[in-house]
Order: sequence, then C-alpha cells, then structure tokens
Amino acid sequence: MPKSDAPAKDRSAVRTLLRLWPYVRPVRTRLITAAVVAIVASCTGLVFPLVLKWMVDGPVADRDPTGVWLGALLLLLLGVTEALLFGLRRWLVARPLASVEAAMRADLFRHLQRLPVAFHDRWASGQLLSRGTTDLMLLRLFLAFPLTFLLVNGATIVVGVIILLGQDFALGLVLLAPVVPMVVATAYFEGRYAAVARQAQDQVGDLTTVVEESVLGIRIIKGFGRHRSQARAFRELSHTLRGTEMVKARLLAAIWAVIVTLPEIAIGAALVLGTVRVADGGLSAGTLVAFLSTALALRWPVESIGFLLAMSQESATATERYFEVMDAEPESGAEGGGVRKELPVGAAAPKEPAESPAYDGLRFHDVEFRYPDAAADAPAVLSHVDLHVRSGETMALVGATGSGKTTLTALVPRLHEVTGGRITLDGEDITAMDRAHLRTLVAVAFEEPTLFSATVGENVLMGADESAGDTELARALDVAQAGFAHALPQGTGTQVGEQGLSLSGGQRQRLALARAVVGRPRFLVLDDPLSALDVHTEALVEAALRKVLADTTALIVAHRPSTVLLADRVALLSGGRVAAVGTHQELLRDNAEYAWLMSGTGDTSDPPPAPTPGTPAAPTTPAGRPATGHPAEEAAR
Repeated sequence: MPKSDAPAKDRSAVRTLLRLWPYVRPVRTRLITAAVVAIVASCTGLVFPLVLKWMVDGPVADRDPTGVWLGALLLLLLGVTEALLFGLRRWLVARPLASVEAAMRADLFRHLQRLPVAFHDRWASGQLLSRGTTDLMLLRLFLAFPLTFLLVNGATIVVGVIILLGQDFALGLVLLAPVVPMVVATAYFEGRYAAVARQAQDQVGDLTTVVEESVLGIRIIKGFGRHRSQARAFRELSHTLRGTEMVKARLLAAIWAVIVTLPEIAIGAALVLGTVRVADGGLSAGTLVAFLSTALALRWPVESIGFLLAMSQESATATERYFEVMDAEPESGAEGGGVRKELPVGAAAPKEPAESPAYDGLRFHDVEFRYPDAAADAPAVLSHVDLHVRSGETMALVGATGSGKTTLTALVPRLHEVTGGRITLDGEDITAMDRAHLRTLVAVAFEEPTLFSATVGENVLMGADESAGDTELARALDVAQAGFAHALPQGTGTQVGEQGLSLSGGQRQRLALARAVVGRPRFLVLDDPLSALDVHTEALVEAALRKVLADTTALIVAHRPSTVLLADRVALLSGGRVAAVGTHQELLRDNAEYAWLMSGTGDTSDPPPAPTPGTPAAPTTPAGRPATGHPAEEAAR
C-alpha cells in the first residue's frame, strides 16, 4: 500500500485540516453559530466566581440571609443557562456534520470508481475501506468536538486570564508562570504523536485487509485448514496495533501529566500567597475565593488541551489519508470528453486505414504497453502489436500463459492505457472518446466472473442501458444458457450474495457472459468466457453465441480448440507480440507453436516443437471444420 512519503514532522496539522474547508463551507453558518454559543456558555461559567466574590464580601460578611439566597438563585440561573447553551450547540452541529461526513464518503466512493485499474491494483482494499469508515468518523468527531472546543477553550482561557489579572495582577502572574514550559512540552508532544497516529491508522487499514480477505477467502482457508495461520497473522497484526496504541497512550499520559501538574502547582502557590495576603489585610477574602474559583474553572479548558490536540493530530492524519486517495489522478475523460493524445513535434501522422473508417472494425496500431509501476528496465508486456479485427469478424486470441492476452483485451475498454501506439474502433482513436461512450460500444466478460450482492437480473442488466427490461434479460440468459436463473427461489429476482459465491463457477461465468451480450454491443471482448463450463453446456453456449457473434465485432481469448472454432480468424500472441494471424487450419499447418498450444499436451513453459518442412494440410470434418486429430478438440465437438 502506498505510504505518505513526507516525514510527519514536516507536515502542518493546521494546513492539512484546512483542506476540509470545501466540505465545511456549506454548513459554516451553523458551525460558527454553534461555536459562538459554546463560547458564551463557557464564559457564563466564569461569572460564577464573580457572584461568589460578591456573596462572600457582601451578604456573607454582613450576615445577610436574603442576599445569600439571592446569590444562590443567581448561580442556579447561570447553571441552567450554561446547560441550555451547550445543548443548543450540540443540536446545531449534529445534522450538518452528519451531512459533511456523508458528502465526503460519497465523493470518496465516486472518486474510487473513476480511478484507473492500476490504482486499485496497488492499494489494498482494507486500506481504502478504513479511509471511508474509520477516518471519516474521526473527522466528523473532530468537527463536532475538538475543533469547536479548541476555539471555545482558547477563548475561555483568554477571558479567564483577563479576569484573574483584573482581580489581582500579582496572583495572576503566578498562575501564568507554567505557560512557557507547557507550550514547549505541547510542541514536542505534537510532533511525536502525529507520527504514531499515522502509524496506528495505517495498521488499522492493514488489519481491515486481513479481516476482509479472510472472510472472502473462507472456503480456501477451511479447504486447506489454514485457520490457525490466519488467526496467527491476525493476532500478530493486532499485537502490533496494540503496541502502537500503547505508545500513543504513553505520549498522551506524559503530556497530560505536564498539563495537569504545572497548573496545579501554580494554583497551590497562588493559594498560599493569597492566604498570606488575606491574613495581612492586603486582599479581601471574597477576592481570594473568586480568584481561586476562576482558576479552578480554567482547569478543564487547560487540561483538555492535551487530548484535544491528540484528537486534532489523529484528525489531521485521517484528512491526509483521505486526500491521498482523492488526490490520485482519475482516468482521463472519466466524466466528460476524452483526451486526444498529441503527436510529438515533427512526428508523422499515423496512416489512415485503407478501408472506410465507418466499417473498419477494431485495430491495434503498433501498440505497446508496460504497467505504470514496472521497473524502468523491465521489458514491455506488449510490444509492436499490429492487429486488425475486421468489422463483423470474430477473432480468437491464442497464446501461452503470460503472453499478454488478458492485458491486450483490457486495453480495448481502456481499463489500462496504451503506452505506445493507438487503438481504433471503426477508425476513431479510443483515447479521443468519452470513456462512458466507449464502454457502451465495448462489452467485456472476464475469465474470473465478478457478481455483486444484487439480484440475478440486476447483475445481468448492468451490461445494458437503463431502458433494458425483461425481454433483453431473457434473451441474454438464453444466449448464455443460463436458464437455471429461472429455477432459483425467486427467479431472476434472487439475490446471488456477495461475490456470487452462492452459485457455482459455471453459473457465475454464464451470468457474466449474459451481462456482456445483453446490451447488443458493437464490439465484444471475451476473456476465455467458457473455461468453467462442462463440455455439454459449452456446446450449447457456443451454438447460441454464434448468433450473437454474427452481429458484432469480437475479440475472444481462447485456450481450447472448441472456443477457437467460434472465430473466423486466429491471432497467435507470443512474448507480447503478434506472431501469426490466420485461420485455425492455416495456423495448425504452418505454425508449430500454435499446433503445440492446441494439442493440449506438455507444459506451457516447454518450448514448442520445431516446425516440420512440408507438413501436409490438416484434413477437415464433413461439416467443413478443420480436423486436427487432437483429442481435446474432437471431444469438444
């Protein structure tokens, strides 16, 4: 998982938290009102000592019961007013802060959908999940409590110090003596705590990843009896997180000890000095009571600084983690017009297709691709790929494991971006297209089918526009030979469960194929779509799929001869390059590597046999299909 590369000490918590302003701005009026109400409520508490001073120097000294009762009533009214004001503050912030959290979570989810596949390949899902849950909860709590009370307590301390100095300047200076050492200790604490807080929140993300993977992979864990090793891994991460949290607790305890101890010493010194002065007649008893009451009223605002700063640092870290994702560059043209690639200065424009662009089909023009995080000296996954799938044609893509077949198919819907050359659909460069429009033209089905926690119908109709209904759904299920869906407890309205794991592998693959064909796409890209099917179901799916392929331009990754026979022509991909293109029969006759791949014998890491000169043409079946003599192909028929 990518980590922040700037040292924690070089970051400004204030500057980081200011990035929340665009989300806070719409509710700023209520938050400012709530802060003002809280400041008034807190300062109301500072009136208590002044009332006590009046009572001690007045009614108490004069033995006036009526005055004492009047003072007590005034204190009660002040207490009720303070409580009501704090209640009003909480009411003011509750709804807008929930809206801020919801808006940030919605923006994060929307942004994740727009980020390229390469981003999701690099990031653990648990890290992204923790940013959308734990981190946003911390930010809501920060806006509701620490942010407000840092302002409130700061204002209360300033007002309280003014009152203290106004009552007795000398005693006020005694209470201000701890300020300098407290500032130094707080600055030291802030830097240390920021680094530990970041470490803890990253570890929470790692722990979330382990839990998620263990739940999704529970069949593998149980099947291989690995529950103990998974429990051990979880325990180790939990122990590491506990250690980090203990470091945080020790840091917080240390700063709390400093912030609590120094003011208490100052209050004790002021009490001794004030008592001596009262005994000498230099200070009234009421003034001393009011002074000490004010100092005690300031204890909470001062002592709270420690954990308010700690929560602020955690919130700054959460903000930083949130914007690490939000700052990631989305796919170009993800929500609007595409971005056309500019040619280098002086470079010749690519040659236009010889055929009419309107019926040019799918073309790869000298395509090159390497993954963004690949080493600089690593060879390209695809290099100088030139391939033309004519309009209305079905082309099979064949190659050994690791030859780049799946990567090549992922380039067509722009799940990855080409790093060289270009791809055109009917003569138009796909990088000039709006992504949403491109993906309405191109439908895909992957070898590993992914289903969502939704109904069968909703999963299939994801491949069509919103106007599609039961007719399109029934047709797609028929093409994919997925009639089993009608026999489910609620038919096509049956929930398939997370990842579709309540269905078999073959059933999931057929639903994924139905999703690919339901929208009648102009271009169809299938990555070994029949690999999980039995021979008989495969034959039925192929028969229905031929009708679909007759009306579209298709590129199909194939590993079995039976799938290859769906295609008009075959392209052999070897080492990231197109090694040969031709019909199935031609390649069997002329290309030893292709014949070896179709034989179904040997390991894909073994070198193919050398071609034998003068190999006779392969015979054909009575149906006109090439008869290779390979058992796998004949069985598929």
